[in-house]
Amino acid sequence: MIRESNCSRPLRSVSRRLSFTCLLLLSIVTAPACADPDQPLAAVESPAPPTSVVKLIFIHHSTGANWLADGHGNLGVALAYNNYFVSDTNYGWGPGGIGNRTDIPDWLEWFRGAQTPTIMAALNAESRQHCTYTRTVPDPGGPNAIIVFKSCFPNSALQGSASDPPSPVVGLTVGHAKFVYNQLLLHFQAHPEQLFVVITAPPLSDPTHAANARAFNRWLVDDWLNTNGYTLRNVAVFDFYNVLTSNGGNADTNDLGSALGNHHRWRNGSVEHMTDGGADVLAYPTGDDHPSPAGNRKATGEFVPLLNLFYHRWLDGGATAVEEPRPSTRASRLVGIAPNPFNPQTTIRYALPVGGPARLAVFDVAGRLIRTLVDGTMPEGGHEVTWDGRDAVGREVPSGSYLARLEFGGKAEVARMGLVR
Repeated sequence: MIRESNCSRPLRSVSRRLSFTCLLLLSIVTAPACADPDQPLAAVESPAPPTSVVKLIFIHHSTGANWLADGHGNLGVALAYNNYFVSDTNYGWGPGGIGNRTDIPDWLEWFRGAQTPTIMAALNAESRQHCTYTRTVPDPGGPNAIIVFKSCFPNSALQGSASDPPSPVVGLTVGHAKFVYNQLLLHFQAHPEQLFVVITAPPLSDPTHAANARAFNRWLVDDWLNTNGYTLRNVAVFDFYNVLTSNGGNADTNDLGSALGNHHRWRNGSVEHMTDGGADVLAYPTGDDHPSPAGNRKATGEFVPLLNLFYHRWLDGGATAVEEPRPSTRASRLVGIAPNPFNPQTTIRYALPVGGPARLAVFDVAGRLIRTLVDGTMPEGGHEVTWDGRDAVGREVPSGSYLARLEFGGKAEVARMGLVR
C-alpha cells in the first residue's frame, strides 16, 4: 500500500529523475503573501537543506551509532552536508544516567517526569559526540533546535493486539506504547520552539510480534497526531522500521530509489509511505538484529530529505502552526508571516476578535526577548507589523530562527520565522 503521510501536503513538482545529490542542492522556496488577510498563508514545502547551520541532537544506542557512523550508515556525514550540527547521547549520558534508558516506556521519564526540566536543560546544552562520525560544520552556538529520538530493535517485540487502545499499564505492549506517545505530545505542545522527530524502532528478524510492530508504526505515522488533534508542526515521524523491511535482493543490497519495496521518502512531489512492498521483519540482518550498512544507507537516503522537509514545515509553522478559530469565534490568532524565511524584513499579520490590550514580540529560540513590536490597546480586526531583523536598539540580529509571540486575552500563540542574511 502507498500512503501519503498524514502531515504531508502537495509539494511543488520536481523531476522524477532528480538524484539525491541534486535534492541536497535545491534552494529554499519561500511562501508568497496571501491576498486574503483573513486566511492562513499557503506554504511551499521543500526538501532542500537549511540555509544556515541548525543544531540537532540524536538520542540513541548502538543501532543509532551504526547509522551515524562513517562507512556504515553515513548519517552523520549526510546531516553535516545538509547543514546540521549533530550531537548525540548514548549509554551513560546525562542526569542520572538517563541515556541508558531509551525503551518506549522510558520516554515518559525523559519528557514527562519529575526530572524532565533537568534532563531537557542538559539535552539542549549538549554539543558533544558520544559515538564516532564526522562533523564538518561549526557549532553555531545556542541550544539544540531539533531533538531526534529512537528506541532500539527490542522495542519491536510489542505484545498485545494490533488494535489495542492506549493503556497506562506499564509494559512493552501496543497499548502502552500508544499511551506513552500520546503523553509526549503534552511536552511537545509546550515547546513549539523545538522540532521533535520520532524515529520508529527498527524491526526484528523474529516474526512473532511483527504484525504488532507494523500496526503500531503505521499508527504513529498515519494516526497519532490526527487522533490527538495535534496541529502544531513541531512533531514528525520517520518510519525507520518500514524502510528496513525490504531490500534489493539480499541484506547487503538495498532498494534505495526503487519503485518497489517499502519506503518512507519524498518522491514525485509528495511524501510516500509504502508499506506492502516487503515483509514485516528485518530485511538487513547481520549476526543479530542490528541493520547492515546497506540498510542503514537506505535509511539515510530516505530520511535526510524528509528531515529537511520537516524542518521547513516547522520553520514555516507561523503560517499554519495551529488551526485557530476565525476571529468571529472570539479567538485571536497569528494569521501569517511572509516572506518566511526572509531578508531583510518580513510582515507579521494577526487578527483580534475584539479590541483590547495586545502584545506582539520577537524572541530567539533560547527565549530571550529580541524586540517588542506591539504593546498597547489595539482595535478589533486584522493587523500587520513589519520586523526588519533588528533588536530593540537597532542592531542587526544574526541569521537563524526566531519566534513571534502574540499575547491577547490571557492567551499566547507562538510562530517561528527564519532570518537568512
